[in-house]
Amino acid sequence: MTDLHRLSIREISEGLAAAKFSSRELTEHYLKRIAKIDPQVRSYVTVTNEVALAQADAADALRQAGQATALTGIPVAHKDIFCTQGIKTSAGSKMLDNFISPYDATVVAQGKTAGLVTLGKVNMDEFAMGSTSESSFYGATKNPWALDHVPGGSSGGSAAVVAADLAPFATGTDTGGSIRQPASFCGLTGLKPTYGRVSRYGIIAYASSLDQAGPMARSAEDCAYLMNVMAGHDAKDSTSMDKAVEDYVANLNATALKGLRIGIPKQYFNVAGLDAAVKARVEESLKKLEELGAVLVEIDLNMTESYVPTYYLIAPAEASSNLSRYDGVRYGYRAENPQDILDLYKRSRSEGFGAEVQRRILIGTYALSAGYYDAYYVKAQKVRRLIQQDFLKAFEQVDVIAAPTAPTTAYKIGASLDPVEMYLGDIYTIAVNLAGLPAISAPVGFDQDNLPVGLQLIGNYWSESQLLSVVHQYQQATDWHSKRAAIAEENA
Repeated sequence: MTDLHRLSIREISEGLAAAKFSSRELTEHYLKRIAKIDPQVRSYVTVTNEVALAQADAADALRQAGQATALTGIPVAHKDIFCTQGIKTSAGSKMLDNFISPYDATVVAQGKTAGLVTLGKVNMDEFAMGSTSESSFYGATKNPWALDHVPGGSSGGSAAVVAADLAPFATGTDTGGSIRQPASFCGLTGLKPTYGRVSRYGIIAYASSLDQAGPMARSAEDCAYLMNVMAGHDAKDSTSMDKAVEDYVANLNATALKGLRIGIPKQYFNVAGLDAAVKARVEESLKKLEELGAVLVEIDLNMTESYVPTYYLIAPAEASSNLSRYDGVRYGYRAENPQDILDLYKRSRSEGFGAEVQRRILIGTYALSAGYYDAYYVKAQKVRRLIQQDFLKAFEQVDVIAAPTAPTTAYKIGASLDPVEMYLGDIYTIAVNLAGLPAISAPVGFDQDNLPVGLQLIGNYWSESQLLSVVHQYQQATDWHSKRAAIAEENA
């Protein structure tokens, strides 16, 4: 079969179960596409050919023995921030270019248990710091919809592999929008779960109180299959919640759209820099949801102006603490011929970290320093609580909150965005991480340059199933999620 990459996860699962094709045939199909197409997209950092084929053969053996799960034998790509035993785990940084992980992240281990086949590790902004995937030590990943544009970040590689049909789905992490924004830029569906829903064990930390892993795929249904594997309590992660996991696939039609109250924040649609085409596509999608039975309710989110300054104090502060472990002594990049221990520290870090990472470390160290800790970091944490309360007050009136995922479509590679301008692009996503809420981005159309636009739906705590259900029903009535980028169509 030459069109295996066009199948949904459900169709792949059914095809494997009916012996229409084997996991090895499916895996070889994707590996051939990667070899042919990825030199243009540059989404993979490491392609694990031998590992993938061995796992595929093991999956086929399990299926013949009658021991297969719904996902046994289906390929997946992992963001290169998840530790994978025996495979390079770089976090997109020179600092970890030589790091071979001795263990698996819980998300990776759970995938193996479910029988997923690891195609490889995909590119990302260095240590997940960025919105374009250009800060990677391995160079910029290209957006399959327009190769001279970015795929978003930091999970840009995860978005690009799915958009180019180089993997059926992928794992990502979201600290301030890093699943949702690249999903929007690449015409995909991406879910950021409630903080604590998915284990962070084995994820290379950026900002520990904000980081959360989630699925990226073409549709809400495909995301639901991967969420069934990723979600759950993990004793190795002290922030993991011991809460029963729903069957996200079984619940795809469980939320009734009729009478569903969707909050429309006035402040979100009057943000300076909101592109007219993005606003129009989002409003059209809301009208479609209204036609399907939802009720649109105008709400206030009065803390909107505080999102960016609050996030860009807390996230760099946590990053400066988390990244202090990379000192050239224990593992990672080590400067050559250091004169003394101080020279070792200084040169290992200045040579091993890129410009964006160094910038955030400096901001965070300043915010945590004596004399500024109370004035900046502590105050930001207090504002964070006010942002959370603002959302909780809104959820007394509505079931979900709608917003654009990003104020624009994908930027051109090399666009001269200064750091502050880039940070302002996170206006719609970062508050969700500050509050620990779940949110999903789904494709809802294109701008005048045929670049994808995303709608974001924000839910109350533990409402992942509801968000997936709402988007799934929207996708049953529309076909934006089934559109293919030119590079995928040309190589169908």
